[in-house]
Amino acid sequence: MVTRNQLPESKSRQQYRDDLDGLRGIAIALVVAFHVWMGRVSGGVDVFLVLSGFFFTGMVLRRTDTTGSAGIGPTLRRTGRRLFPALVVVLAAVAVATVVARPYTQWGDTSAQLLASGFYFQNWYLATAEMDYASPDPSISPLQHLWSMAVQGQFYLVILAVIALWARLRPQSDRHRGLLLTVLVIVGLISFRYATIGAAQHQAWTYYDSAARVWELLAGAALAVAAPWISIPNWARWCAASLGLAMVLSCGLLIDGASEFPGPAALFPVVATVALILSGMHLSSSERPWANRLLAGRLCTELGAIAYPLYLWHWPILIFYLAETGNAHAGFTDGLIVIAVSIVLALATTRIIEAPLRKRSTPVPDTGRSAKYRTGVGTLVAAIGVVVLASSLGWQVVSRTNPAEPPQALEPNEYPGAAALLDGIDPPPAPMRPSVFEGQADAPPPTVDGCITPNREVRTCTYGDTTAGRSIAVVGGSHSEHWIPALELLSYDYDFRIVTFLKEGCPLVLVDQPSYAEAPFPECREWSEEVLDRLAQDQPDWVFTISTRFRPYNDGDEVPPEYFDVWSALSDRGMKVLALRDTPRLRHNGVFYKAVDCLAQRGTTPVSCGIDRAVALDPRDPAEGPAAAYSNIFPLDLNDAVCRPDRCHVAEGNVLIYRDEHHLTASYARSLAPELGRRIAMITEWW
Repeated sequence: MVTRNQLPESKSRQQYRDDLDGLRGIAIALVVAFHVWMGRVSGGVDVFLVLSGFFFTGMVLRRTDTTGSAGIGPTLRRTGRRLFPALVVVLAAVAVATVVARPYTQWGDTSAQLLASGFYFQNWYLATAEMDYASPDPSISPLQHLWSMAVQGQFYLVILAVIALWARLRPQSDRHRGLLLTVLVIVGLISFRYATIGAAQHQAWTYYDSAARVWELLAGAALAVAAPWISIPNWARWCAASLGLAMVLSCGLLIDGASEFPGPAALFPVVATVALILSGMHLSSSERPWANRLLAGRLCTELGAIAYPLYLWHWPILIFYLAETGNAHAGFTDGLIVIAVSIVLALATTRIIEAPLRKRSTPVPDTGRSAKYRTGVGTLVAAIGVVVLASSLGWQVVSRTNPAEPPQALEPNEYPGAAALLDGIDPPPAPMRPSVFEGQADAPPPTVDGCITPNREVRTCTYGDTTAGRSIAVVGGSHSEHWIPALELLSYDYDFRIVTFLKEGCPLVLVDQPSYAEAPFPECREWSEEVLDRLAQDQPDWVFTISTRFRPYNDGDEVPPEYFDVWSALSDRGMKVLALRDTPRLRHNGVFYKAVDCLAQRGTTPVSCGIDRAVALDPRDPAEGPAAAYSNIFPLDLNDAVCRPDRCHVAEGNVLIYRDEHHLTASYARSLAPELGRRIAMITEWW
C-alpha cells in the first residue's frame, strides 16, 4: 500500500477498463444461461452489484475531484438516461403481453409490480410478498428479476448523497478520503453481518433486502475510493486474475445462490469480481494479465455493451414462453430461441433507444439522424413511461378502493360445496362463489388479523367459543390454518375453543433443513421448539396439525420422516394429535398454478382446471400405517370431500375450493364442517 502522491502519474489516473466491460458480458451470459437451462442463480448478478458499486462511485469521485462537487443534478440526469429508457420499454412490453396473453386475474399483481419496478422498490415488494427466488416457471412474475435493479437504484441515491456531503465537508486531503473509505468499510461489514444472520434465519426475505445486499455494492465502492493507493506486484495480479475468472465461471455450478445468497456464500462471486478489478488496476490494456485481456476481447465486450438491456429482456421472454407452453423449464432448442430473441431485442433497444439518448451530441449509429430523432425518441419513451405507470397506478387505486369482499355465508341449497360430493347434492346452476376476484381474499381469520406469524415470534390467538373449557390447538403452517373456518362452526356447536400456534410455511419440525426443504430454515425449528414447550405448558385437549405432504418430485403424497420426530415429541409431552392428511396442490408438469388464474382463461372449467387424483394423492392415507406405532396420533383424511374418485376439481357445489395453488377458501372449508365434525367426534367422543 502506498499513498497517491507516491504513485507515478500514470497510476494515479484510472485507465479505461474494457476488461470490466467484458466481465459484464461474461456475467450476463452466465445469468441468462443459468436462468434458461439450469434454473439456478449463477452469481452473475452479484458480479453486477460489485461492478455497479465500483463504476458509479468512481464516476462520482472523479467528478468531485475535478469540480469539488458531486454534481447531484448532472449525475442523476446521466444515470437516468442510462437506466430509464430501456426499463420503460421493457415494462411497457410486459404490460401489453400481460393484458393480451395472461389471465385477467394477474393484471392487478402485474400492475403493482410495474409500479414497484418503475419506482425502484421491486425488491421490497417481493420481500414483503415472501416470494422465494425460485427456478423460473409460469407461476413466477415476469418482473421478478428487477429486484436487483431496485437495489442498485437505491444504492446510487444513498452513495451519491454520502459523497456529496463528504465533498462539502471535507478539506482537500487524502486523509479525509481515507475517512470516507473507513465509513464504507464499516457499513459494509455491518451489512455483511446482517446478511449472514438473515440468510440463516429468513433467507426468502434477506435475498431481496437492500440492507443485506449493500455490502456487495460497497465492496466495489471501497475499491473505487481506495484506487489511488493500490499497488499490486505483477505476480499477484496474474494470480488474482486467473483465480477470479475461474471463480466467476464456476460459481453457479458450485453454489446454489438462490438458497444461500446474500450470506457468506456470496463472498465467492464478490471476491472473484474484486480480484479481477484489482488485477487490471492502473495498467494499460496491453499490460494487464491474460485473464483481463481475454475479458477485453470483442465477444465479451460486445456482450457487455448489451448486458443491461439483455438482463431486462431475457427473464420476461422466458417467463411468458413458459406460461404459454405450460412447461416447467426450457429445453435446449427452445432455450436457444429464448436467448436469441432476447439478444435481438437487447441489440434493438441499445441501438434505437439507449445510444441516442445517452449521447446527445452523437448521431444514432448507422442512421446519421440528428438531434430531432433523439428528441422524438426521448419524448416517445417518456410518454410510454407515463402511460404505463399512470395506468398501473389507476388500476391499483380502483382495485384498492373497491376491494373484493369474500362471502361470509352462502345459502346451502344453492351453494352446498363439499355436500355435493358427500351427500350427492346436485345444486341448481349459480355463479361460482367466491368469484375469481373474491377467491384470494376468502381467507381464514389468522391471515386477516395477523395471527399467523411470518417471523420467529410465537403468536397465539383464540377463536370460536373463547369461553369453552375444552380446547383444540391448531398448530403448524397455513395448511393447518385453512381448516379454522370449519373448526369455528364446530366450536360454537360443540363447546370447545380453538387456540392457534401458526407460522407461515412452517409445519412443526425439529431440524434446520427437513427433507422437503430446498434450503435450511433454522427459524422454523426454533419456532417449533418453543411451540412444543408452550403446548406442554398449556396442555390443550387435542392438537390439530397436518400429517402428510405432497412429494415435490413425484406424484402422490407422503409422511416426511421429520414428522415422526415431532409425533414423538408431542407424545413425550402428553399431547393427543388429530393428524389431518393434507389437501392436494394444483400443479401441472411440476409447476404450481392458481385456480383463479386457470378459471380466468377462456375455455376452462372447474374440471379442466383440476388435477387427477392419482397425481395429487396416494390411494390410501400415507399416515395410516406409521400412526399405528404412536398411541397419541389419530389420522384424519377428508380428501373424499375435496376430490372425486378420479379427479380433484377446483370448484364443487358452486363453491370455489382453492383461493390460490393449494389453500382452501374459507367458504369451502365451512362446507367441510359437518364431515370434519363427524370424523372428530369418532375420535374424541366429545359429541
